Amino acid sequence: MTLTTSLTVTDTIAQQHSEQLLTLIKRKISEAGGKISFADYMQLCLYAPGLGYYSAGSHKIGYGGDFTTAPEISPLFSRSLAHQLIDVLRQLGQADILEFGAGSGKMAVDILRELDLKQSLPDHYYIIEASADLRQRQQQAIHDVIPHLEYKVVWLDDLPSNFNGVVLANEVCDAMPVHRLHFTNGLSYERYIVNNDEQLQWSDDELSRTDLIDKSIEIKSFIGDTAYFTEVNLAAQAWLASLADNLQQGAIFIIDYGYPQAVYYHPQRSNGTLMCYYQQQGHDNPLILPGLQDITAHVDFTSLAQTAVDNGLDVAGFQSQADFLLAAGITELSSFNDHDDAFLMLQQATEIKRLTLPTEMGETFKVLTLTKNLDHLLPRIELGDRRYNL
Repeated sequence: MTLTTSLTVTDTIAQQHSEQLLTLIKRKISEAGGKISFADYMQLCLYAPGLGYYSAGSHKIGYGGDFTTAPEISPLFSRSLAHQLIDVLRQLGQADILEFGAGSGKMAVDILRELDLKQSLPDHYYIIEASADLRQRQQQAIHDVIPHLEYKVVWLDDLPSNFNGVVLANEVCDAMPVHRLHFTNGLSYERYIVNNDEQLQWSDDELSRTDLIDKSIEIKSFIGDTAYFTEVNLAAQAWLASLADNLQQGAIFIIDYGYPQAVYYHPQRSNGTLMCYYQQQGHDNPLILPGLQDITAHVDFTSLAQTAVDNGLDVAGFQSQADFLLAAGITELSSFNDHDDAFLMLQQATEIKRLTLPTEMGETFKVLTLTKNLDHLLPRIELGDRRYNL
């Protein structure tokens, strides 16, 4: 899918911003000897200080932004998630919550409100946020909506050591930089970004890392000799390994769009999963609009599960988002029994459909639940458990 012919930037300031980042990218290419990996390019596009998509101030999330996440669709998502957290927190006594990439702060607000209602508040609600703009939005949202719980929320720059509690990563791994691979004529190449005649272009060359060589052999076992483009998210694996090392007791909930490995590297998925989003329009050209568009790739949940096992975590559950939310009681949380507010009933019914229907987010999004040193199983993650697919 390519819609790039209809993507235009009418904002002069935004255009200048993008050109500044493009100049930086070209300089990095030159300094690296003429090419950089796509992972390095994606890192610059999304996270270059002051210039990257997530590092610069702009309206990205929610209605009117470039994309909408589940917590923005309905507070029922976060309230349901809070019930899953309670199953962990009540086993631990003193415990904290750590959320990565908290977006607008809406999920943190709704989770804390529900936990407060259920008398299950954590000692701290930590947030690690790469975007200074989004961190400011989060602080404002928490101050405006739950000022009595503001003291619970602490922003961190690094992982806390000896962490006890729950780690939340909702649509985090899909925004981590990925390496792009190309398989052709039985050979494996890595895709690099080069600057030819002042134009960014793709260029194939040898694999840059030994772990990519191992991964390419693994991918070939699924695709055979098919001509194929795909992504490998080594950053997500490194992130999870670091989390496992710092988690003493508790659980990790990874919520994202993606597939088990056999589906991710299916021969028919020959163009990979790389996608870009600009002003609610999706396309597949990451070499345009640097700093102005989101760049994402689906998550390989099998690789994350294997990384978890390799680093001492238990793979406790793997569900569709629909099963995860239904098990957490999303329908019971709605106001279907409030017959005096027909509009609210209709609104919540629509929201639940968007979150759970297979044609919406219910099947595309998955939840990988990982645990460490928990004495008891988490009963809600047994509904629709698909660990056998991993």
